[in-house]
Amino acid sequence: MSAVRIVLYVIFMIICLALTFIVLAQEGKSAGLGAISGMADTYWGKNKGRSMEGKLQKVTIALCVLFMVIALVLNIKTF
Repeated sequence: MSAVRIVLYVIFMIICLALTFIVLAQEGKSAGLGAISGMADTYWGKNKGRSMEGKLQKVTIALCVLFMVIALVLNIKTF
């Protein structure tokens, strides 16, 4: 097993653990009864991309892309 492959396995495991913790740290997407009365259009609802929840969502997407790319690279038999 080459050194590059071992490094990729270690990075892959770190990404797996980070994804687990970040997904668990996010709030649920259910709006509850607030959506019925129109409370979903608050300041925090409109500026969600700048909040901590928006940042967690962006990091989750980036880690998912890295996860998929590294998984594909590790499954190449000639590598």
